[in-house]
Amino acid sequence: MSRVWRKVRGIGSRAAGSARSVERAGREERPHNLFEAAAAYVSACAEDDQDRIDEAAGWVSPEALSFGVNELACRAVIALARERDESPGTVARALLGLPAA
Repeated sequence: MSRVWRKVRGIGSRAAGSARSVERAGREERPHNLFEAAAAYVSACAEDDQDRIDEAAGWVSPEALSFGVNELACRAVIALARERDESPGTVARALLGLPAA
């Protein structure tokens, strides 16, 4: 388990380090964090907006974006499971159109 947290911390450190060096149009802007990137990326995918998908994908490293999307998916499944009073596994399978286990 500690290996997983070391990996997560490493991804966060790399994402934070590269984000601090972001400059656009000759002025510094507040960098996007991996959760902002994940939220923008997933919502753009849901709306099939390729320009926004490409923009959000460029805000952080692919690894950080993957981590953020995974975290968003977990939180969404947990929230839906609580709302529906079902297990996260049941909700996840239903969202993907899979038969009940």
